Amino acid sequence: MNKMNAYAVAAGLFTLTAVGGVAVYTVMAPTSDDPFVDCRTSVVAGGTSQIGGPFTLVDENGVTVTDQDVLDVPSLIYFGYTYCPDVCPLDAARNSEAVALLGEQGYEVQPVFITIDPERDTPQLLKEFTDYLHPDMLGLTGTTEQVKAASKAYRTYFKKQDGDPEYYLMDHSTFSYLTLPDHGFVEFFRREIRPEMLAEQIACFMDAK
Repeated sequence: MNKMNAYAVAAGLFTLTAVGGVAVYTVMAPTSDDPFVDCRTSVVAGGTSQIGGPFTLVDENGVTVTDQDVLDVPSLIYFGYTYCPDVCPLDAARNSEAVALLGEQGYEVQPVFITIDPERDTPQLLKEFTDYLHPDMLGLTGTTEQVKAASKAYRTYFKKQDGDPEYYLMDHSTFSYLTLPDHGFVEFFRREIRPEMLAEQIACFMDAK
């Protein structure tokens, strides 16, 4: 399949065989001392500190970076892979559209795409993928161990499907994660949310920080 056509796929279905960490995303009553209480649509059981944390990865230019290097502005993070035939391009495009809407309103938000398929997603391939979707989107890859560590920090799930050793698919969770400097992870968003609503909710968090 032509890669650019894969990026632009506008329809399709994808079934997760499992979604790790879902139990963490339990809806609870927000606490009164939460500065973002008016913005939240859900709250992480145990607090937002349960999600996110330090990581070391390789950016799309081949440079080794840490979370402190790249999450120094409000960031919308998604874990996926460039060979994904449907879900990842759609979700990444939705995030890009939301970021563009926010930019029109004067909000600076960085879209981030962290691969769960470091075997195939080289920095060069990620750069091609992210540049196609949004000029400010940052692609991150790394060793298998580095990617697993970043995924674990954000409580995401992924698993390589059995089958063709070259054209395999990946099962994975599909949340997007908002991080803010000085706050870290503050909210996750399900893939059903539309770009306009996603932009509106992110703006709420940025105004409240």
